[in-house]
Amino acid sequence: MDTREETEMKLSSGVAAFEAKQFTQAMKLLSPLAQTGLADAQYRLAIMHQNGLGVVRNELLAYKWMKSAAQQDYGPALHGLGFMYMDGDCIAQDDARALQWFEAAAEQGLEGAMVALAQMLEQGRGTAADPKRAKALYKQAGF
Repeated sequence: MDTREETEMKLSSGVAAFEAKQFTQAMKLLSPLAQTGLADAQYRLAIMHQNGLGVVRNELLAYKWMKSAAQQDYGPALHGLGFMYMDGDCIAQDDARALQWFEAAAEQGLEGAMVALAQMLEQGRGTAADPKRAKALYKQAGF
């Protein structure tokens, strides 16, 4: 069993490979960590599967990993899952679910999620239009 320190080193190496766009290496390093339930690794696998980075695009795996990381309240995955539902990418389009995930990410202070949520509230997507709340979210996000 890996110690916490070994796991952190493996994650750092996997993230470094991901950031350097060495996706095949990132997949190799992050996959075992994702299998153990590490949200950051799951999120990055989701991105790679969603966009065909180092692997053939696989919508099912992209959604599986994104949802798994989001269910652990991992902010970037909450935001990413919101976009999947909003755009109908890797999963059936569903504005109401997109709102829920953006809401959760916005509660963590993610500005991008605040903006996406504000846009949906402005347009009345998945809920009744709420221009007042949309304006407050834009302001909170620094716009």
